[in-house]
Amino acid sequence: MGRILNAAGHTMAGLAARGCADAPLCFVDYKDKDGGVHPNISHYPVIALKAKNSNQIKKIRDEAKDKSIAFTDFTDTMTLGSTADQLSATAATGAEDINYLGLCLFGKTDDLKALTGKLSLYK
Repeated sequence: MGRILNAAGHTMAGLAARGCADAPLCFVDYKDKDGGVHPNISHYPVIALKAKNSNQIKKIRDEAKDKSIAFTDFTDTMTLGSTADQLSATAATGAEDINYLGLCLFGKTDDLKALTGKLSLYK
């Protein structure tokens, strides 16, 4: 579970940092009855889906890239030691040997459903 949460956090942060020209990310501050602020909650839904394996994630990633759908991914080489270690391990790994742990997509609902329709809701 820790690796999944780590991958989700990194991919969401990466996507937020990237921004999206087609449909800008939108964040809302929620205010409670007592005046407390719950800042920067995504206006758009975040739906967590579960892939069967790395190959399924890679296929969706490649399709998203081909269709110019905004994405960030997270691989097992990004979990090793320092950032320098992670960069080195990723650079030493061929595209076919990358083990994907997570993928974050941002786009139009119909475009995303076409890519992710075979995935199940993560529970």
